[in-house]
Amino acid sequence: MTYGFYFNGTRCTGCKTCVLACKDKNDLSESINFRNVYEYGGGTWTKGDDGCWTNDTFAYSVSVACNHCDMPVCMANCPQGAIEKDADTGEVRSDPEKCIGCGTCANACPYGAPKVDTEAMKSVKCNMCADKVAAGEKPVCVEACPLRALDFGEIDELRAAYGDVSELAPLPAASEPQLGDHAAGGGQASRRRDRGRAEPTRNHVAFRQNTGGGEGGRKAALRDSMPR
Repeated sequence: MTYGFYFNGTRCTGCKTCVLACKDKNDLSESINFRNVYEYGGGTWTKGDDGCWTNDTFAYSVSVACNHCDMPVCMANCPQGAIEKDADTGEVRSDPEKCIGCGTCANACPYGAPKVDTEAMKSVKCNMCADKVAAGEKPVCVEACPLRALDFGEIDELRAAYGDVSELAPLPAASEPQLGDHAAGGGQASRRRDRGRAEPTRNHVAFRQNTGGGEGGRKAALRDSMPR
């Protein structure tokens, strides 16, 4: 069975309890997060003929960790073959014995999931709390969320319960051209697209969001208030 995360943006308050719970369990340094919470907002103001101003401004928080993609671009681009995907659970993990800490995976990932531990010179990332999942429990970020904005389970069960919406701004759309030296995978931003074309395939992420207005003419801003 393939596992995944579900995120409900209408419940998330941006408290970052998930971030801290993850950091505590994995004993992460101050500069490394496996899960991040982003604040995303935008909108426009319009002046009417009567001189009154109206707006369609919006803001919400997005909790993001590794998406354990179907076809991970980090795995496709790793020159050492240090990243592998578990065929049973879907977990994407890095082998420290093979990793040389070059950071190729971190540069390739469209979601900023892999990080380079500069002290150990190894790639480190979310492993969906594989030890807890093997014991029949849920990842610590899911257990810690006070508003139950996160859930975890088998992909088919998550989609049956919550639907199959899998795109949420400001995360890259699955159809958006991304970095990729191979046919499968994805990348981070347009500044890196000249290295190739590929499409990230998220195998499990389901989202619910409330943006509170129309999409036309919006100006949006992203703020990451926690260090990566």
